[in-house]
Order: sequence, then structure tokens, then C-alpha cells
Amino acid sequence: MGHSPTSWRIIHQLLFLIIVLDDALVISGDTDPLDTSALKGIAASWDNAKSKLPDWAGNDPCGEKWSGVYCTQNRVTSIRLSSYGLSGSLSGGDIQSLSELQYLDLSYNNLSGPLPPNLGSLSNLESLSVVGCQFSGDIPKELGQLPKLRSLNNNRFSGSIPPAVGNLSNLYWLDLGENHLTGSLPVSDGTNTGLDNLTNALHLLLDNNNFTGSIPPTLTLLTKLEVLRLDRNYQLTGPVPSNINNLTKLQELSMGNNNFSSSNVPTWFTALSALTTLYLENLHISGQLPQLLFKLPAIQTLGLKGNNFNGTLNIGSDYSSTLSLIDLQDNQISTLTLSGVPYNKKLILVGNPICDQGNNEAPYCKTSQQANPAEKPYSTHLNCPGLPPTCLSDQHVSPNCTCAVPYMGTLHFRSPPFSDLNNETYFILLEEDMKEQFQSKQLPVESIALNNPAFGPSNNLDISLKVFPSGKIQFSKEDISYIGFMLNNQTYKPHVPVINYGPYFFLAQSYPFAENTPAPKQTKSNRSLVIGVSVGGAFAVVSLLVVFTILFFKRKKRTQLQPQPRSPSYTSWDIKSTSISTPHLQGARVFTFDELKKITNSFSEVNDIGTGGYGKVYRGVLPSGQLIAVKRSEQGSLQGNLEFRTEIELLSRVHHKNLVSLVGYCFDQGEQMLVYEYVPNGTLKDSLTGKSGVRLDWKRRLRVLLGAAKGIAYLHELANPPIVHRDIKSSNILLDGNLHTKVSDFGLSKPLNQDGRGQVTTQVKGTMGYLDPEYYMTQQLTEKSDVYSFGVLLLEVITARKPLERGRYIVREVKGAIDRTKDLYGLHELLDPILGTTSLAGFEQYVDLALKCVEEAGTDRPPMSEVVTEIEKIMRAAGVNPAADSASNSMSYNSRPPRHPYSGDYQFDYSGGLPSSSSRIEPK
Repeated sequence: MGHSPTSWRIIHQLLFLIIVLDDALVISGDTDPLDTSALKGIAASWDNAKSKLPDWAGNDPCGEKWSGVYCTQNRVTSIRLSSYGLSGSLSGGDIQSLSELQYLDLSYNNLSGPLPPNLGSLSNLESLSVVGCQFSGDIPKELGQLPKLRSLNNNRFSGSIPPAVGNLSNLYWLDLGENHLTGSLPVSDGTNTGLDNLTNALHLLLDNNNFTGSIPPTLTLLTKLEVLRLDRNYQLTGPVPSNINNLTKLQELSMGNNNFSSSNVPTWFTALSALTTLYLENLHISGQLPQLLFKLPAIQTLGLKGNNFNGTLNIGSDYSSTLSLIDLQDNQISTLTLSGVPYNKKLILVGNPICDQGNNEAPYCKTSQQANPAEKPYSTHLNCPGLPPTCLSDQHVSPNCTCAVPYMGTLHFRSPPFSDLNNETYFILLEEDMKEQFQSKQLPVESIALNNPAFGPSNNLDISLKVFPSGKIQFSKEDISYIGFMLNNQTYKPHVPVINYGPYFFLAQSYPFAENTPAPKQTKSNRSLVIGVSVGGAFAVVSLLVVFTILFFKRKKRTQLQPQPRSPSYTSWDIKSTSISTPHLQGARVFTFDELKKITNSFSEVNDIGTGGYGKVYRGVLPSGQLIAVKRSEQGSLQGNLEFRTEIELLSRVHHKNLVSLVGYCFDQGEQMLVYEYVPNGTLKDSLTGKSGVRLDWKRRLRVLLGAAKGIAYLHELANPPIVHRDIKSSNILLDGNLHTKVSDFGLSKPLNQDGRGQVTTQVKGTMGYLDPEYYMTQQLTEKSDVYSFGVLLLEVITARKPLERGRYIVREVKGAIDRTKDLYGLHELLDPILGTTSLAGFEQYVDLALKCVEEAGTDRPPMSEVVTEIEKIMRAAGVNPAADSASNSMSYNSRPPRHPYSGDYQFDYSGGLPSSSSRIEPK
């Protein structure tokens, strides 16, 4: 009998695989001889290569996997030797022979001497990292021949910047700060290129050198720049280019401590709407500071000391909510006007006439104004159940209370967006983000520790860093190679929402690697043996594959005659077949897979109503006519049997008209599915943003909030045991056909201790922006964490703004704008325009309640039962009867159909941690 076309295709694929394997077994690992020679020559220029790189022996770097050497096929494409403790130079060897080299990372070694010009022959080089070394001399002009180079960082270079650097059209990060460079800043002149050709540059750091001449006006052609530092050159002269307002994406501009021409207060800053940090220190600028400077929407730090600003300082009352530091030391300011909402962050006026007029005790006449100057510098908290362990001399205690040898160094943030070092949230978020990114790269990182943050003399924020290994006492050389590469080349970039930590550089300490044994050398006879074994191995593989092919078709013929049983990943709950007992359900039923398959038309696309983090959601109709929503778990979201059982029992135990009801569940044929009542009118978030057809006026919003408050109060005070929801937000407040409120998504819920006291959780869960900072910082979970989230929700309902949007945190926005002496507390500009056209009776009491709910200390927040009572009072003041059962008698619809609450924008994770994309937290 002949084989089908599919069978012949499989045979052809197997034969192709045999040929490939046969070829690979014979030649894999045969490193290009030129690459081998080049590596040996480089190693010969290092004084301690034999002790630090004992496996750099033999003649096959790729096949023998030399430390820090990475290959594609038989060509070396990456050399990563960060923190290996190497000493010597880079003068030996024909490094230009490494023609496929893309990454060269020699950072944090004791290497010195000049950079060899033949680096310019590495046409595929994308990253050259020599930070933390002691290379000196001129920057080779030949580096301008590297068309793919994307980053180049500082060392101890001298001389001038070669114009050829302008040829690096792909460069995004040029850090030549803190060198000994001289001369003028090169620009294009028709013959040579210059810095103004770096049109893809994001970070241009030229600070703390000895440049002379003026700032070229054409430098402002680099319109993608986010960071520009020219400060502390002292000899830059001439005017500051007025067209600097072309750099509209600038986040940091530092030009202080130069010898620019005297000038009046510039006006170009008004166009820099993205600016967070502005340093114009000691620049001979005079005049009265305009209020517009303090209104820049993202501004955080203004360093303006040592100028001639004079007259009256009037910050105004509508200054930017992000502004945290105004340093005006040593100017000529004589008076200070405080109007409206006075500025209450850090203001330094030391050395101004105003501080010589009997005001020397005023806070602004003191340089140190931290909220608590005596507070200890931040240090990562240890999660030890008792006393921390005693470690060996070269080991440290990790945050998880294990002893290990960490990778250590110092992070230097060049333009930190905050000045309050007492706010631990900045550092906790950075620790978690760094750990998550390392782990996402499959690096064995257990935890991150940050210690002793402080501002250095260059306005850098310096933070000590320790990276601890996971599952072992010490990192391998390969581990350090990857971690060092991520830090040295800014491959790691903090992805903490709201907080833009800006550019940084990392100064590492040498890592004390364990002594390792050199890899055995392969002699000529060994080499012959390897080839012989390879050929023999290839023959064996060929034989095995032929046998496999014959057996494959025989087995296929047999199996085609037999029905194929379903192979579930785990069995249905059955007391006889598993140690996990069937859940004890209250008012919910068990569905089989076949039942739900029929109800949802075989999970057809027609019934698909959305996708969330838990999986897809399908609409269905029970035989009784009841509409349901079936949430079907995807493979990556499956839980353990016990965990799934526990959550089902929790959900089935909760019954309240303002909580979404669990109809049942399915745990069958390898599936986990949850069946809920169908809620047709979308979410409160949809209504506030206009995405649904439901529009809510003031009275309707109050009624929706009352229903939500009652549902949450039930969880806290009447459920047995009490339950903390942990994810109160507008997308979890659903509206049914009569606009009754339904609080949904108890996937993150957690029962409280029977005594009602808070409990410590091992992982903080919830949605950033709504998340209680006290819970986040202490991991102490109480029902007051839900109260805080509800307070954020109250503010979201009157503003129709996301809790976190474009760097603005709604709690801080309202607190900064509130003026209780004005109508509507002066919050007109923050209100949802839909509300602005109606009467808002009870509004002031509403805002007072919201701010009580978001008090920093949980003990100062009201319980949810009190929140219910207060909302009822507000409703009466607005002329609404709290006992009325529905808001539908006055609801209105747009022509378009409502967006469904289970659609893709809203994650219905059943057991999720902190979301990583749109979810954010803003420290207060």
C-alpha cells in the first residue's frame, strides 16, 4: 500500500533532519580560526587572563564555550566580561578580525591604555561598553566607522570629540560625561560631520568636561533628545541658543556652571512641556521668575541657584502638582508672595535678601527641608520570621533571609524625578521592577536590595545595589556576564509606571567568583577522537531515525483503527480519585464540559464576548433561559486543584444583590471554567469614559456608588469569614439591565483572620492607582485597604479621569487643588464636564468623604458601613431617596450598543499579581 502525500512529506523532513544532524555533529564548534586567533591575542594583553579565564584554552572558543564568549554558528558575536577582575590593556591581538562581533562589554575591569583604532573595523558592532575601566587618551576617530553602534559611554578620555562621531546615525545613547575632553563641540560644516548629525540620539551627556566655545545652534536639530547635559564645563561661552524650544521631548536639561553671556530670564522653557528637571545654576541670569515656569505640567526639580533672579517670587496657586524642589540659593529675591494654595514642598532661598530680613527661621531659609531629616536612609526590608541568619564573611543576608554572595555596585541616576528620599515607594517599586525584568530573562535572581540613597555633588542620585542569586550561593560567570550587560548598556530600563527614573550608569564591584578548574585541553589526538565520535554518532542517529520512521508508520496504521481517548491534564474531582475533596458549594452548581460546550455553541466566535487575563469569556443561555457568562481558563492561567477549590468555595459563599453571583463551575476534562450571571450594561468605567451607551448624571452616580459600597460592606462585615476584595476599581463595578450595581471579580479576594485583624500577605495584589500605599509598603492587609481603593473610585467618579494618567495621580491632584473657601471646593477644572452642567448638591460632603477614605493611615479611614451611611446622607442632600431600588427610571443611552464588561480592556484574572502595563501606583 502506498503512503499518502503527508507521509512522504514527513519522510522528506526526517531525511533533511538526518543530513543536518550529520553535518552539525561533524563541524559544530569549529570556531573561525581568525576569531580564535583574535581572542588569544586579546587575552595575551591581559596580565591575569590565565587565572581569571582558565577555560580560554584550546582552539575552539565556540565549541568549548569559553567564558563570556557567545557565538552564532562558528563566529564570535558577543564578548561579555563585565566585572571579571581583568587587568591590562586592549592593545594585543587583531581585534578587527572579529568581523561578526556585535557586543563588546569589558566594563568594570582594571583595563587601561588607549582604545585601539582598529575597533573601527568592527562594522557589526552595536554596543561598546567600557564604563568602569581606565581607558584614556583620545577617542579614536575610527569609531565613526561603526554604522550600527547604538551606545558609547564614558571613561577617562581626553582630547576633543572627533567629528566622525557624527557618522553614528543609529546612536541613541552618547555618554561622554565626566571625562577630560577639551575643544569645541563639533558640528557639521559641509566637510565634516558633527554631533548635530546624531538625529536618533535620546541621551546626550557631555557634562563635567573642559569644552570651550559656544553651544552650536544646530544642536537643537536633535529633536528626539530626552536628556541634554552640558553642565560643569565652566568654559562654554556665548548665549544659550534661543531655539532650544525645538527640543520639545526634553525631560532633563542641565546647563549650569558655565560661562554663558549674561541674560534675562529665558522664555524658551515654555515650549518644553515634557521637562521634569531643569538645572541652570550659576549662569548670570537676571530678572523676575515668571509663574509659567512653575506651571510646566511635568516639572519636578528646578535648580536655579547662583544667579541674579530678583524682585518678588510668586509661585502662584496653580503650580504643577509634580513640582517637588525649587532651589534658588544665592539669588537676589527680596519678597515671597503666597496666594491661594501655598507651595508646601521644598523651597530653598538661602543667600537671598529675603533671608536677611528677619526671616532666617523660615523653612525656606534652611537648606535641609526633608520631611524628617532624622529618618534613616532607605534600606530594603528583610522578610525574616525571626533574627536574620549569620553569614560567612563574603556572604550577605538577602531580603528573603538567605545567605549568598551578591553582585554589588552603585546605581547613579543622572536625572532622578524626585527629591524626597523619605518616600520608600520609589525604591520598593524599583526593586520589584528590576527583579521581574531579570527573572523575565531567565536569570537566576532571587531578590534585589537597595540601600543608602543619597544625592551626590553632581546631582546624581546614588543608590547601593545588591543582586542576590536564586537557588545557589554564588552567581556563575555567565550569570554576571548577562546581569552586568543589562546594567552597563542600559538594556535594563526601569518600567515603573508614572516614575521616570531617567538615565543612569552603574559602577560595579569586582565579583568574587569561586575558583574553577580549567577546562581540559583538546590535543590533536583528542580532536581526532571527537571527529571520530561525531561521525560515529551521526551514523547512529541515521540508523535510529530510519528505525523510528518504520515504527512510526506501523504504529500510525494501528492507531488509525482505534478510537483516541481524551487525555486530560488532570481528572475531574472525584473523591475516589483525588485527595482534594469536592468543593462545598452554597447555591452554585457543577457543570460538565459537555454541558457548557452545548450552552456556548461549542465555544463559538459568535458567543465570544471578550478576553481577559484568565482566558476567554463566552455568553450562554441555560435551559431555564438565564443568561450566563462562562470564563474559560487558558492553559497558562490554570490553578492548582486545592487553590481552585478554595476560590470556588469562597465565591459560592457570597450572596448579595450588589455582588455578581457565581452560578457554578466546571472542573472537567482538563478544564477550569467559572459560570457567572450575565451583566449586560457594561462597567462603571465604560460609562465614565463614554465607551458604553449608559450616561450617568450626578444622582445616578451616587446611586451606583451606594450599591457598590453596600456590596463591599457586606464582604467586610457580614460574610463569614469577612473578605477583603483587594481589587476595587471602576472596571469591576458592573451595571445590570436596571442599572443595579454589581461588584465583580473576587479573584483577588482574601478571607480575613477570624478576629478581624489584618494579616501579612506574601504577595501584594491589586491594581496600581487604586492600591492602598499602606498595604503596599507593609503587606499588612485589612479591610481598610478596600476603603482606600473605594476613595480613589469616589474621586474617579467625579472627574472621569483615570487614577493615574500621564504622570498625574488623582488623589494628589485633588488634594493639591482643593480650596474649601470656594464653591465646589475650587475643583471646577478637575470635574467631569458632564457634571458641570447640573446641580451638585452634597458635593462638598462627597469630597470630604473621599479624602477620608484615602487617608494615609488605615486607622484614620472610616469602615465601609460608615461610608454607606455617608453616601445615603449625600443622596438625601441631593434629593435622592436612598431606599429607591433602581436608577433606570432616569437613565439615558447613546445610539451605540454598550461595551461588554468582559471585553479585552479589562483583565479578569482570577488569581493575578500586580498588572504590568496600564496599572500604576503613585506614591503620595
